[in-house]
Amino acid sequence: MIQISPHAEAALTCTLDERSLYLRRLVLGSVRSAGRGHVGPALSLIEMVRVLYDDILRIDPNNPRDPERDRAILSKGHGCLALYALLADRGFFPLSELDGFCGSDSILGGHPEYGMVPGVEASTGALGHGLSIGVGLALAARMRERNYRTFVLLGDGEINEGSVWEAAMGAAKHGLDNLVAMIDYNKLQSYGPTDYVLPLEPLADKWRSFGFAVQELNGHDVGALRTVLKQVPAVPGKPTAVICHTVKGKGLPPAESNADWHHKNKLSDSELDAIRVAVGDF
Repeated sequence: MIQISPHAEAALTCTLDERSLYLRRLVLGSVRSAGRGHVGPALSLIEMVRVLYDDILRIDPNNPRDPERDRAILSKGHGCLALYALLADRGFFPLSELDGFCGSDSILGGHPEYGMVPGVEASTGALGHGLSIGVGLALAARMRERNYRTFVLLGDGEINEGSVWEAAMGAAKHGLDNLVAMIDYNKLQSYGPTDYVLPLEPLADKWRSFGFAVQELNGHDVGALRTVLKQVPAVPGKPTAVICHTVKGKGLPPAESNADWHHKNKLSDSELDAIRVAVGDF
């Protein structure tokens, strides 16, 4: 029998506030317009991205390439709808762009593209690369004597990749306390539970053994996320890993903890109806 941690159980029952519901409306509106998208991965990420962009990152939508800005890399690029919703809401590009998601003339593709989308720091979607890029950015900040911080959002399925752990070793070796890895631990990947595909536990101990200071929390708890992220580095001289227990598809009942909603190439009438109900009820 799989044991459910208190953090995971709290994520399952967490009530979403109005801002979180609003951001889900933006995501689901894009999915409805396009008729496709990675629904589950985006909905589990929203609070993580929200707190970063609302409360933590030193960024300016009017100057998205400011050399002193904090960097945020969505390594699990297939969750891009959550990032697009926040970037649009924060003024990096017009909200109307969300309606063209995945259109032939849209800047917003199925994975985020550096140089195409204002505010996107790396082209991601080929999984396992984001933390390596983050290590490079964090090292560059030190070498150039700049104070910016780098945050990397990783999926739990993504950390099956060996390149993630190579990057983690490098981050620890160099004592990159200006680097934060945030793991979206929704316990489902494209074709099933992480416990079935490749078990990750003991996940916190793994990150500790690789030299990270580790925090663990309910990834839908905005207050907990704010508290932890405002206190990084958790330990001076060490990179930080924040394990965020989340629910895949959070906020769309038929998608919650349902791997069938990982990605939709085409939405059925009943699935479109479910989104219409969710958007309306939100």
